[in-house]
Amino acid sequence: MVESLQPSRWAIQLGELHNRIARRFVRPEPRRRALGYFKALISPCERKNGWQIAEAAGERTPDGMQRLLGTSRWDADEVRDDLRDYVVEHLGDKRSGVLILDETGFLKRGESSVGVCRQYSGTAGGVDNCQVGVFLAYASEKGTAFIDRALYLPRGWASDENRRNEAGVPEEVQFSTKPVLAQKMLERAFDAGVPASWLTADALYGSNRAFRVFLERREQPFVVAVKSDESLWTLDERRGPMQMRADNLAEDVPPEHWRRLSAGVGSKGPRLYEWALRPIFRLQFTEEERYWGHWLLVRRSLEDPQQMSYYVVYAPRPSTTLEAVVKVAGTRWRIESGFSEAKDGFGLDDYQVRRWAGWHRHITLSLLAHAFVSVVRSSQRSLEEIPFEDLLPPTVPEVRRLMCSLLLAELPEQRAVLRWSRWRRRHQLRAKRCHCRRRRLQHQLGGGA
Repeated sequence: MVESLQPSRWAIQLGELHNRIARRFVRPEPRRRALGYFKALISPCERKNGWQIAEAAGERTPDGMQRLLGTSRWDADEVRDDLRDYVVEHLGDKRSGVLILDETGFLKRGESSVGVCRQYSGTAGGVDNCQVGVFLAYASEKGTAFIDRALYLPRGWASDENRRNEAGVPEEVQFSTKPVLAQKMLERAFDAGVPASWLTADALYGSNRAFRVFLERREQPFVVAVKSDESLWTLDERRGPMQMRADNLAEDVPPEHWRRLSAGVGSKGPRLYEWALRPIFRLQFTEEERYWGHWLLVRRSLEDPQQMSYYVVYAPRPSTTLEAVVKVAGTRWRIESGFSEAKDGFGLDDYQVRRWAGWHRHITLSLLAHAFVSVVRSSQRSLEEIPFEDLLPPTVPEVRRLMCSLLLAELPEQRAVLRWSRWRRRHQLRAKRCHCRRRRLQHQLGGGA
């Protein structure tokens, strides 16, 4: 373990990333401050607001960091493109790559921050005063990182010229629904050639018919959640093509078609559910159209069979299996983990900016910091040669902790830091095995396979 960790290599990787984005800053002052801001986002400082970031970066006052986010000349969208290219270069994999869409909320107290209003946020668990951002993540067998972001501007903000001017909202920015914002991000990803075999998203996007048609026209396979009352076409033997609700279609699934499968491994073991895949009718006239199929994927809880979730699947017929689409559906959880990591460790929601440019600049640098540690984690896993029964693979928070101790802080007692890392990962693996054993026994006692 000690030999496999290479803080010097991490410093080289950090330098390479800095060189990648340095061209986006015309003057040396913001270029230097951007690197300091980036390092502070990874650092263990308690909160990633302007004051503490300036202190962690060695600044005398927060004025310079505030200028970096406010008035300095640089384009956050250009750095966003660098972020996407960096993630694809290191984590890209056409076979296992999945694009994931989701939104997250940022709770606010006042009314001046751009886009803030009382609106629904999953972060708050209901309606609250917040901003909402839509995010696009990329996941593969190598790791997960964000590649794009968009701030949702509610109708009240989009039509209020005074608030727009005060917050510096560009004239070309008009009201767009979250599915439309997602579509714009996907267009950028598709045009850039991001290698993804699948796409997945929750029902906010999946139940938007125009969004699904957009993906079909781009021939992008997807597994997207839909609402229980989503109207889908089916073929009745007597009445021909007809529309039915997703939950009504699920009622007709024969008992023998349900299979128990894992949607991925969580902290407490496999996420087991019962799954069924049912074809959906679609008019097909050409050979190319017949090549693509549509299905309804249904997920049923083991504890409560009445609790179901529904997905629409669009994919080539030859390569579509229940196991494959279940795996894609389970991948959506990885963006939730990404939000948690980015907020807890990289200051995604710790900003104190009010204007349009400041929000996009901070969020982009935060996602870049998260992506850097995710890439380091991926390269670290490939270097380690540890018996699987000994330790868990390093997580993004664990790699960030090591990086803070071994690279950013440059502490001399590396072996002590590494011993603690081994202890944490061995303890985590022991706890995970206990959870898995307990769940396995519960399913056996409950009569499960």
